[in-house]
Amino acid sequence: MLPALPGPRHCVIAFTAHHVIAAEIDESTIRQRLDPTDLSQPMSAGFLLFLAGWLGSDPGPVDMLMVAPAANDAGDLDLWRRDDLQDHPRVNRAGRYRPELTVYADRERGEPDGVLVIGRGVADRWEMAYEVAPRARGKGLGRRLAASAAQFVDDGPVFAQVSPGNAASVRACLAAGYLPIGAEVLFKAH
Repeated sequence: MLPALPGPRHCVIAFTAHHVIAAEIDESTIRQRLDPTDLSQPMSAGFLLFLAGWLGSDPGPVDMLMVAPAANDAGDLDLWRRDDLQDHPRVNRAGRYRPELTVYADRERGEPDGVLVIGRGVADRWEMAYEVAPRARGKGLGRRLAASAAQFVDDGPVFAQVSPGNAASVRACLAAGYLPIGAEVLFKAH
């Protein structure tokens, strides 16, 4: 149990045989709700809904938590910082959990095929998100975007949260060198 954190304030993070619950809730209340012999309980729908009700916040999806190695080679991918993509759906989604974002795209102007978003997330760690336009999928752009994230961060690793059901993104992050380290649920701030 931890108090609420910087970034998305409330979260449940699962690691092998361990969970971290960071939230504004009394530890004894949590311990009364959880069976210490059931390691899956903190990520169960019932517990997450209980915690959401307590916090007055909606739980996000259960995502695979991945971490990138040091700067990867993104090959010949050129990215430009873009300050005109604040209405892009991926940028909007990332902004729900990361207050300060930097957005990069594979085109200097116009509609990009690939967008990479980097910002500070849970516990002030670096996190990335990316999106590939439907017309550009299946050509390795997702892997190259994910691999390029570390070049924009010089003080720590880069983390990614990936929906386990999004097999294409899971494969892209794995191919870019990301390693799965756990699972995570972030609670949306109101």
